[in-house]
Amino acid sequence: MEKDKIKKRMDELYKLINYYDEKYYIENNPVITDEEYDKIMHELILLEQQYPDLARQDSPTRRVGGKPIEQFETVRHEIPMLSIDNTYSDEEIKEFDRRIRKLLGRTAEYFLELKIDGVAVSLIYENKTLVRGATRGDGFQGDDITQNIKTIRDIPLIVVNDEKFEVRGEVYMSKFDFERLNRDKLKAGEEPFANPRNAAAGSLKLLDPKEVARRRLRFFSYAGFFQKTNPSTQQETLNILKNLGFPVNPHRKLAKTIDEVIEFCHQWESKRHQLDYAIDGIVIKVNNIRDQEILGSTSKSPRWMVAYKFPAEQATTVIKDVIVQVGRTGTLTPVAILEPVHLAGTTVSRASLHNFDEIKRLDVKIGDRVFVEKAGEIIPKVVKVIKEARTGKEQDINPPEKCPVCHNPVVKDEDEVAYRCPNVSCPAQIKERILHFASRRAMNIQGLGERIVNVLVDTGLVKDYADLYFLQPQQLEQIERMGEISSKKLVDNIQASKNAPFAGFIYGLGIRHIGERASEILAEHFSDIDEMAKATEEQLAQIPDIGQVAARSIKEFFNNPANIKLIQKLKEVGVSTKQTQVIKKASKIAGKKFVITGTLKNFSREEMKTELKKHGARVSDNISKETDYLIVGESPGSKLEKARKLGIPTLSEDEVLEMMKE
Repeated sequence: MEKDKIKKRMDELYKLINYYDEKYYIENNPVITDEEYDKIMHELILLEQQYPDLARQDSPTRRVGGKPIEQFETVRHEIPMLSIDNTYSDEEIKEFDRRIRKLLGRTAEYFLELKIDGVAVSLIYENKTLVRGATRGDGFQGDDITQNIKTIRDIPLIVVNDEKFEVRGEVYMSKFDFERLNRDKLKAGEEPFANPRNAAAGSLKLLDPKEVARRRLRFFSYAGFFQKTNPSTQQETLNILKNLGFPVNPHRKLAKTIDEVIEFCHQWESKRHQLDYAIDGIVIKVNNIRDQEILGSTSKSPRWMVAYKFPAEQATTVIKDVIVQVGRTGTLTPVAILEPVHLAGTTVSRASLHNFDEIKRLDVKIGDRVFVEKAGEIIPKVVKVIKEARTGKEQDINPPEKCPVCHNPVVKDEDEVAYRCPNVSCPAQIKERILHFASRRAMNIQGLGERIVNVLVDTGLVKDYADLYFLQPQQLEQIERMGEISSKKLVDNIQASKNAPFAGFIYGLGIRHIGERASEILAEHFSDIDEMAKATEEQLAQIPDIGQVAARSIKEFFNNPANIKLIQKLKEVGVSTKQTQVIKKASKIAGKKFVITGTLKNFSREEMKTELKKHGARVSDNISKETDYLIVGESPGSKLEKARKLGIPTLSEDEVLEMMKE
């Protein structure tokens, strides 16, 4: 009887876990937390260990990985996994359509799918069970990676269809998990992956399935070959796969004309970065399977299918030189000057090298041919050196001994990777500090841009940001393109900033390691800047979310007599250095953490952030498990998808305004 109860409980756990997996991985709609899920899984693992004879073949515990694989066996594909021909322009897509119409003697419908930038795999099912998973390999034979495939929760181990069939699809890694994996690799002193596709491919080739399970790989199916079931179209094939429990990408379309095909391609070319996974194009397939059979294949690729490839987001070029830029806190940042190259629709001539430790890690030299990548970033970065292209004439890149702007000797703290110019009077720092002080999230001085700041500092009118408040319209009128009206308006904006929020004032001071959120926390904790200056390092470190590094940086700032003198100067000109904002702590949203995505109807994002903070809420730009609510406006970005995956509640603009009233 006891064993019957155990079996009943195990069956309940099997059912629960499969339900939660489907909600999370297939529907992107999690209904429990990771902690709750892990607790249920742990209970099942313990029961299976105690009663191995009751464990099922399709147990979800098998996904956490079995014994290490000694080596991968080579297996032959029953149907070759051919490659896809590529197109790169509207005209090439139209040429593909002309070929199809000529070969069929009539027009055809096309089915459009996102081209996932991952690893193609083949899955074989017999008697309702997954029996083999294999890589594409050379198209005719690949590696047997069944043990690793079983760790991917998207992929069913058991299905309701008892016929033998094959499913093909793409294994990929989400951008979120890719970033997490690379952070872990860097902490461990290991080489990070260059992109999510490389991470997915490398993970599938690991010999330890337990490690593969930790990588959180995902899967989208795109083809199915059945012994008995006979779908008539590609669209029907995907519907069958979806009903069998396989994940199918939701962004797909049936196109009646080639103009619809081109429109879909252009639409996703601009929207692709909103996704939490990488795509590199659109796959265009003749929808009717009988037409596919008529069109057939060449020795390399099907005639009935092509891929429209988006403009390259990775390109190769040569590093011509490296310059060093000086930031507002004195940090020296090396920037590569490149042989201009076309990348993601723009011409790129510069790329960030981040810091000199990164230069050492990449082993990059002046004269090297390198891979540069944009991938949604505003500033391209160097990701890899093509060492095989070296000629021996390349030059090492060494940290400068002196600041390239003020020629002061540079310093490097033992616990930091960055080299810094310690001279607070360095012109480069002064300009950057003033721009930061005037920025929207600090003192919000509208109209004070880089061009004007350069002139003000170069002519000696402004030596620090307190000098801004002494400026007169007549002085500004001497600057090119600054007339009487614009000069007066800028002076008015500078004077108006004296009443900026206390958090904005703290942020504007430009204290190292103190960002926007830390400034808000400090503004909530201290009534004015003098109280904050008197706090000890220990007291500062004990404030939630501040920590030891930031506390030390705050004390270093206030221990500098020049900074105290500057704050006194700001007080004398009437700048508010105290908390004047009344926080409505009784509000229902007080203490809750919000993130905003999309365009709001009645507020800009900054205005909504201000309203939330007035009611005691916290606001972040990034979704995490600590986020309480996501406010969703029109045309939301990838944050919405991430929030759904993490089970974070969403609110409309009207709903959050109602909460503020309660």
